[in-house]
Amino acid sequence: MSLQVVSTLSNSSLLQPGFSLLNFGGHVFFFGQKGWPKRSCPTGVFVLDIKQNELRMKPAFFSKDSCYLPPLRYPALCMLRGDAESDENQYIIHGGKTPNNELSDKIYMISLVSKSSKKATFQCIEKDLGGDVPEARYGHTINVVHSRGKRVSVIFGGRSYIPLAQRTTEKWNSVVDCLPSVFLVDFEFGCCTSYVLPELQDGLAFHVSVARDDTIYILGGHSLQNNTRPPTLYKLKVDLPLGSPAVTCTILPGGISVSSAIVTQTSDTEFVLVGGYQPDSQKRLVCNTLVLKDGKIEITDGPSPDWTPDIKHCRMWFGCDMGKGSVLLGIPGANKQLISDANYFYILRCKGATEDEEEELTTQMGSQTSSEDPGDSTPFEDSEEFCFSVEANSFDVDDVDTYNEDDEEDESETGYWITCSATCNVDINTWVPFYSTELNKPAMILCSGGAGHWVHAQCMDLSEPMLLYLSQANIKYFCNEHVDLNRGLQTPKKVAHPKKQPMKLLGKKASRKLTTPARKSFLRRLFQ
Repeated sequence: MSLQVVSTLSNSSLLQPGFSLLNFGGHVFFFGQKGWPKRSCPTGVFVLDIKQNELRMKPAFFSKDSCYLPPLRYPALCMLRGDAESDENQYIIHGGKTPNNELSDKIYMISLVSKSSKKATFQCIEKDLGGDVPEARYGHTINVVHSRGKRVSVIFGGRSYIPLAQRTTEKWNSVVDCLPSVFLVDFEFGCCTSYVLPELQDGLAFHVSVARDDTIYILGGHSLQNNTRPPTLYKLKVDLPLGSPAVTCTILPGGISVSSAIVTQTSDTEFVLVGGYQPDSQKRLVCNTLVLKDGKIEITDGPSPDWTPDIKHCRMWFGCDMGKGSVLLGIPGANKQLISDANYFYILRCKGATEDEEEELTTQMGSQTSSEDPGDSTPFEDSEEFCFSVEANSFDVDDVDTYNEDDEEDESETGYWITCSATCNVDINTWVPFYSTELNKPAMILCSGGAGHWVHAQCMDLSEPMLLYLSQANIKYFCNEHVDLNRGLQTPKKVAHPKKQPMKLLGKKASRKLTTPARKSFLRRLFQ
């Protein structure tokens, strides 16, 4: 097990807690930035290119028949593998948070249409589902199980905002644990079915789920109601006969008290559980080995890397599974950095590999998912419960690392609560939602003037349809203070001068009738 520092050279500020990674054919793609995507990448999907320990990000593209995919954070995400005869895979994306912290209840299917050295093109389709459709949520997991030649997706856990009727201005974004219902989603017929199992008492958020064949193991998680991380271990077994599906749950001993851990698969039956948080809100600097075999799970203590002092002493960390037994880890940068929102990143390799595998990891870095369960295994969710807004070394020595709900989703350093213009009246204490897409943060839009900066959409007098259009269209936007500058830089349109009507030439007989002075005047006008 080895830990290696990675240098970030471009767009590193986009890598914030809650992002996901997609792995198509060994190529890694980043998804889920915090703010509305820049005009150059309206969908917020980037190629994650790591070469010689340097991380670069390049915008990806979507086909014309794709639906709009917002840059969701903390979604449930897993791989839907193709047939045995086909190498094509898809990813299922459910739920998550939009840049304005609105929760999504939609399900998307995303696939890679084409990939070249200069351009990657995706296709995204929104799935229409009927039946018991899961409510909008985040911090949950989704897995694919196979039984009797059929397959379904299983959604469990997570958090959601309290109902609209119970919200107030002071607690507009208060969250609650989702009900402990299990949802089976059949994408072939487009239907959902929910199951209430007596063994499941809490809708645990930021738990770990690992799937194999027809069985899912749910490990750990955080209960917001009790503020605990119980050492639970559940075994969900899904049977898909010709009739109605059957779902059973068994409580197993030997669970682990952990939330927001990362899972990476190292072999067909073996997974490695990395990090997470312990019941006392401390980072869990321990790795465990999970072995799924013969319908059983075995959890043992595994080797841990030599963590750096920066990782040991920081209050928060985040990351996700990169596939092939590798994990991408991030920690907050120091205050002395020139870029305040920059982070440090590491690659943790959890297994020994041949030289060819190591070389491929270095050049391509395969991945499965982040913040949610990747297909056969569950990647990890960077639990926002621990995303403190201040830097690691800005705390006093006497500070205690305890969980504080007031710190949840504190994005004061991301620019939401700024004075965007001279007429800006957005106040963190008095602000109320203005657009339907807002919940607890004002909508923002990137101005392309100067070096680029964020402004509040409401301060710019943008209507909601115009805001959505600008967020999706591949065009530049200039705020009220820079719109005149933009006009001054525009090339003035060419004005077509009116053409002079040519004077009709007179015939010989008519010209002969002209007197000498009239003829001279005529010839003068003719040759002017």
